[in-house]
Amino acid sequence: MVSKIHYNQCSSCGSAAISPVFICKDHTVSRQDFEVWKCGSCTFRFTQDVPLEPEISAYYQSQEYVSHSDTRKGLVNRLYHYVRNFTLKTKRNLLKNVTGLQHGVLLDVGAGTGAFAHTMQRAGWTVTGLEPDTTARENAKKNYDLELDELKNLHRLQNDFFDAITLWHVLEHVHDLHGYLERFFQILKPTGRLVIAVPNYCSYDSEKYRQYWAAYDVPRHLYHFSPKSMEVLLEKKGFLLEAVKPMWFDSFYVSMLSEKYRNGKGNILSAFCTGLVSNIKAINDTKKCSSVIYIIRKK
Repeated sequence: MVSKIHYNQCSSCGSAAISPVFICKDHTVSRQDFEVWKCGSCTFRFTQDVPLEPEISAYYQSQEYVSHSDTRKGLVNRLYHYVRNFTLKTKRNLLKNVTGLQHGVLLDVGAGTGAFAHTMQRAGWTVTGLEPDTTARENAKKNYDLELDELKNLHRLQNDFFDAITLWHVLEHVHDLHGYLERFFQILKPTGRLVIAVPNYCSYDSEKYRQYWAAYDVPRHLYHFSPKSMEVLLEKKGFLLEAVKPMWFDSFYVSMLSEKYRNGKGNILSAFCTGLVSNIKAINDTKKCSSVIYIIRKK
């Protein structure tokens, strides 16, 4: 029997003002149902009764989980790879801009199959990549000749060492949310930048698809952030939110998966229209984008 974590208070701010929102299905692996709850105080959402860290790895074992398998199977995953070639360059340029460095020392947490770490290495950066999944690390070695470390080695890294720490759709997966943020504060240089990309449930596509929104991705996504909840959490950990940047392509990718989850088959036209409307609504308010990048520094 799988051991689970049941929260009696918000796992971010500690408030007891929590309540269920709806039930989501794990469409990728188990087909099991999980409840998503919300905090009435900081607006943080979280997946209730998630498996403990040693037992959740079973929920990642799917060839459809592109972050680990690098699969090109299916139209959505082929489009993902096509777009990724562009977004990797965008992320590289963003990192140079927010740090003010052409070359620096980078920690990429949850490096997956190593695509971003490889991109930054080629740009002349010294890169340490951490990845918990064995299959993903093997693919990084095979595809890029990258030796990624296990995530547990985060606690062995040198303090005040990194110019940048990046988490591309990773923080929502980490069981020890507070412990990791505290560790990032220790190992980041005083002038460094922490860059966190996560889905944003305040987006139009989230509101449209509700429990079918693919970015809830239960139980792998333990947490579901709003911009307000992220800012509250960072403040508690000694960080200052410097900027919020959009991830325009995510609305289309997530909408295609959401259409499949809601209707049993993909509707590309409907997904494209939803993604487009979501982006239009976010043009003047980045905090409404389907996924956002938080640029963070120490206070």
